[in-house]
Amino acid sequence: MILFKQISQLQQALAAARNENKSIGFVPTMGALHQGHLSLIAQSKRENDITVCSIFVNPTQFNDPKDFEKYPITTAQDIQLSEQAGLDILFMPTVDEMYPNGQQLATPYPLGRIETLLEGAFRPGHFQGVCQVVHHLLNIVQPDAIVMGQKDYQQCMVISKLLEITGLPTQLKLGATLRETDGLAMSSRNVRLSPEARQKATAIYKSLTEISQHITKKDIITLEEEATSFLLKNGFDKVDYISIADAVTLEPVTKPVKDQQLVVLVAAFIDNVRLIDNLLFSFSS
Repeated sequence: MILFKQISQLQQALAAARNENKSIGFVPTMGALHQGHLSLIAQSKRENDITVCSIFVNPTQFNDPKDFEKYPITTAQDIQLSEQAGLDILFMPTVDEMYPNGQQLATPYPLGRIETLLEGAFRPGHFQGVCQVVHHLLNIVQPDAIVMGQKDYQQCMVISKLLEITGLPTQLKLGATLRETDGLAMSSRNVRLSPEARQKATAIYKSLTEISQHITKKDIITLEEEATSFLLKNGFDKVDYISIADAVTLEPVTKPVKDQQLVVLVAAFIDNVRLIDNLLFSFSS
């Protein structure tokens, strides 16, 4: 594995690979790597000749400065895990390297409705920051494919929109959400949970599966209200949203139609940690 911290050196190495007609896969992360990240690296390695993983905690996508300050930094462990995963190239730039001209976004991305829904409603400006850094990274790496985790489902849909807006030739590949044996989605934020909260956090996945199993038996509003109540009764402090939505547009669904692809998404606080999760399923009446 080769570790780069400077854009120019990374691009030189990738230019040499392209001259040999090698395909390049890219996995962007903010570090605190876990098995979910490593599964994305493994997927990229299977599908491409060379895989690049970036670790960069991007300040422009945090609408809450305190959340940015609390984000776990595990550099030594991340490097070790990357090596063990057989990663080809690890890119770890500084903020100054990524934003030499400042962090202000000159022109907002025209993301449309998807920016105002769910995460967009509760974290204003978040997806502009995500697009800003991913666009920059894509221009730097120029990969054939970008591999992202389904756990951040709305973010994946936003990046799909970014690729459409910019016309970049990179293909978006989704990696399945990896879960602990008790169902909790793997997340860098899980390390901030107390043992008690970690155990209670499994209620998120239980609420999602309950919705998917009863989608044909109860109306949407009832399912969402019951899931919210279930989380609050099982240790969660606050629920930002539980939404049953169309899997393509993320528009809320009031009455699903036969064979419609749906996704139920949730964001909730426990132990002062905000967790998100989702579950894809189809409606068959």
